[in-house]
Amino acid sequence: MSATRINIRARLRLWPGLQRPSLVLALAVIVVCLAAALFGPWLMPADPTDFITDDPFGPPSHLAWLGTDYMGRDILSRLIDGTRITLVMALAATVLAHVLGDTLGLLAAVCGGWVDALLSRVMDVVLSLPKIIVGLVVVAALGPSLHVIVAVAACVYAAGVFRLARALGADLVGQDFVGVARARGEGLVWIIGGEILPHVMRPLLADFVIRVGFAILFLSSLSFLGLGVQPPMADWGGLVRENLQGLSAGSWAPVFPALAIAALAIALNLAVDAVGEQQDETALLH
Repeated sequence: MSATRINIRARLRLWPGLQRPSLVLALAVIVVCLAAALFGPWLMPADPTDFITDDPFGPPSHLAWLGTDYMGRDILSRLIDGTRITLVMALAATVLAHVLGDTLGLLAAVCGGWVDALLSRVMDVVLSLPKIIVGLVVVAALGPSLHVIVAVAACVYAAGVFRLARALGADLVGQDFVGVARARGEGLVWIIGGEILPHVMRPLLADFVIRVGFAILFLSSLSFLGLGVQPPMADWGGLVRENLQGLSAGSWAPVFPALAIAALAIALNLAVDAVGEQQDETALLH
């Protein structure tokens, strides 16, 4: 057996998740979606707004590999363009949700007292509200602009991030290294950012990846209900909505974006599970 093959097997043992076909498939889905988002303008066979045929819901052909939509546009080009819009919006909403939720959650854990009580009660109210209903009301009132949609998604998920960050921070506030930092006269900003945050980065990053999937589902739901990304642009939820009538005609136009939503959400969860299992294996070995 060659040294190269032995080295590959050793790496697989260090990362047991790579031996599972489901994880390999999940990583492949994530890579494909990222590639479509980053290199979409060069990968699209046609302009996503061009009418390449007069035949709505046309079958796959050399002009449209996945067929055409309800207006005769190339489904593959629309899907690639929708991938970029969907991922950019979901990532932006998740980043904002974590910036807000992590900051307030760790602040509540470190300060305690009335600050903790006030922030916790506000976040409890936000968590008690149905996310989709809140999104529909706010977007209907302010208009379905991209900024409003992303801000709404960030706010509704910031409450969940707050609870996680607060719980993680509360477990560390009483530790000796935090007490030493306070004895040195360190300020609140350093205690949160320099002492506590590095110790809670891993679970927060895992939550970030999973919450990207939640954001995709939330934003796609708004678009499916007609209050998300507006034509001629379309995210995955919008592509499902505008081509829904194609199901009665036997077209797969609404199925492809629906499969993309489900595949990426499942892939993100599988990837996080694999990382968690690998960390458990490493902890047991040590």
